[in-house]
Formats: sequence, structure tokens, C-alpha cells
Amino acid sequence: MLRARGHRVVFVIEESFAGTLAEKGFEERLMRLGPPPAEPEAPGQFWKDFVRETAPVFRGDTTEQLAGFIVPTWRALLDGARYVDQRLAEIFAALDVDVIVQDNVCAFPAIAASGRRWVRIVSCNPLEVSDPRLPPPFSGLALDDAEGAEAFRAEYTRLIGELQAQFSAFCVQRGAPPLPELEMIHASPWLNLTIYPDELDYPRSRPLDPSWHNLQTSVRATDAAWEPPAPDGRRLVYLSLGSLGSADIELMRGLIAALADTPHRYVVSRGPRHDEYALADNMIGAEFLPQTSVLPHVDAVITHGGNNTVTESIWFGKPMLVAPIFWDQHDNAQRVHETGYGFRLPTYSFEPDELRRAVDGLLGDAALRARCEAAGRRLRTRPGTVTAAELIEAVAAG
Repeated sequence: MLRARGHRVVFVIEESFAGTLAEKGFEERLMRLGPPPAEPEAPGQFWKDFVRETAPVFRGDTTEQLAGFIVPTWRALLDGARYVDQRLAEIFAALDVDVIVQDNVCAFPAIAASGRRWVRIVSCNPLEVSDPRLPPPFSGLALDDAEGAEAFRAEYTRLIGELQAQFSAFCVQRGAPPLPELEMIHASPWLNLTIYPDELDYPRSRPLDPSWHNLQTSVRATDAAWEPPAPDGRRLVYLSLGSLGSADIELMRGLIAALADTPHRYVVSRGPRHDEYALADNMIGAEFLPQTSVLPHVDAVITHGGNNTVTESIWFGKPMLVAPIFWDQHDNAQRVHETGYGFRLPTYSFEPDELRRAVDGLLGDAALRARCEAAGRRLRTRPGTVTAAELIEAVAAG
């Protein structure tokens, strides 16, 4: 969108993704978040391996995931930010940019220390932007569970307090401001963007300052075309657990076995281990699918609850069954459930009949489907990509 409006856009990307943006006509500058491996690595391989190694933790509740997954994830992210900071400072100095746009969950101190205008994008669930009356991030708690929120917040504080304080000190050492208490990233003085439809968003106890804008959604229009199967009277459901969730072969096999015994058809995003399991007769799929081209053709979505899939499903007016695995997926699952735009499924303890009933509910609940369709119509009147480009332009222009 920015390039179409006449601007030069340069992506700073991790080395294993080299060429990905260049293929789309953008400039790239390369960086690393850690020492180079002995062998060439696939794009994003570090995180695929990391999630696979910590996968047993996902079978615990969100409090159990704090020590087993959230803390190690923060540690890895912050180590990466430390490692890359000097390289980022060099890139910003060489490019002489007008504005830096950051989409990350932890700070890169080189951005705030650059002396340049910058924008923060919150592309995860907006609980990342804390509020004392809202559930803490990663908890998956209901809005009215104040007791559970207090206990979760206390445990989170106990586990990450020292880690956060050390990283805040590093930010100061590198010329950036200290971080707010328990936060891993600064808010921009100029512009901060969240991406969450009003239909799902949270009732904050205190308003965010005027630098904050909610884009509602940010749906790309660049996916390849996709041809749906010919209609045969059955409903069509899209199943995607993301590239990391779909690497859990046991989970994928359980879902496929349960869904095979239903009167519906399924389109399955099979993921990086696609050759290690088979689809049922009522399913088609591929390793990767052009999601925004698939969604208009389906009747419902089964998802892990990543922010992209949740917001894109609402954009296209599709009800969701959310089976969360880690990070903010638990928060998205709870919010979809409690706002009435789908159902939450206990990912590792569901019974096959429970899954089948939930899918039938998505497809058979006329009021649910009408709510989703109305939300999609509203969102499509004002694409978030256009709003974002206008706001970023204004920051760049000073």
C-alpha cells in the first residue's frame, strides 16, 4: 500500500528469509538474531525447532505454560534483540529513513535510540497493551474472572520481573528510554497501531492516548487465486493451525480422524510436516494455502487462534472454532467465544463428539452466522491497510 502511494519501502529481515521480499519487488536489508548456524537453515527454522521442542508444555493450562513456554520464549526474543541491535543501528544510519515501522513483541532499542520517527504495530492480541481491569496477556481468561487474573498476573510478575528489568537496563545502555514496568517494548511517541475488530475488542478501563489507532483488520490482497471444489451440497470448512501448530502431528491426526466422520467437507492447510499424515476422504489440502483466497469460499473456520486468522475470518464474515496452542491464541479463543463469534475448543482434551457438535453448531446457528456476516460487511467498508498507510505517511511527513 505504501509503495503504491509512491514511497520507497525497505524491509529489514532475518537472513533465512533473504529474497522473500525482493521477489515482491522490495529492497531488503539483512540481519541476524543470533550467531549463524553451521548448516544452511530454512526460513524461520529456529522458531519451528523451538516450538517443536517445547510442544509438551502446550498440553498444560496457561499458568503452566508460563514457566515452560512464555519465559523461555521471552528469553529467546530478548537475546535476539540484544544480538541484533548494533546491526540495526548501522542499517538505520545507512538508509537515512524518514520513518521506521516496527512489528515485534519486544523492543529493538536501536529504533527508539535512532533519533528518527517510528511506528509500533501490535499485530498480536491487544491485551499486549495492558490495562488493570482486563485479563493479563497469555492467560486466556474470561473478562469477568478477576480472581484468576490476579493470580495469573502475580505468577507472571514473579517469573519475568528480573528478565524484564535486565532488558530495560540494556535499552538504556543502548540509548533508548527505560521500559515501563513489566513491559518488553516501548510505545511510540508518534503512532501505535492495533489490529482487532471492534466486535472482539476489549472494554478498557482507561483510554489509550491519541497516538493509538485501531486498524480493525489488515488483510492482504496479494495471495494467489484459489479454486474451490465444485459444490455438492455439503458445507465447506477451512482447517488451519498455522505452520507451527500443524507441526503437531498427533494433534492433526486427531482432528482429521474426528472430522472424517461428519457430513461436511474440509480444506486443510497441512503445514511443514504434510507428508507425515494422510487426509480423510472428505478433505483436500496442501502444505501451504493462500488463506485470504480460501476464506471467501468456506462456510466456517477451525483455527489455532493466531491474530491473522482470527481477524481475517471476521473480515470475511466466517464463524470460528478456535483451538488455541500458545501465546495470544488463548486470549483470541476466549474473546471469540465470549463475544459470540464462534466457540473455544479444549485443544488437547476434546472428545471427538465434542468437536463434531461444535462444527455442526458453527454451520447450523443462523444467528451466529448473521452476526459474523454483519461484522464482515462493516469491516470491508474501510480496509485497515489504507488507514495504516495514511497514518504512517503523516508520521513520515512530520
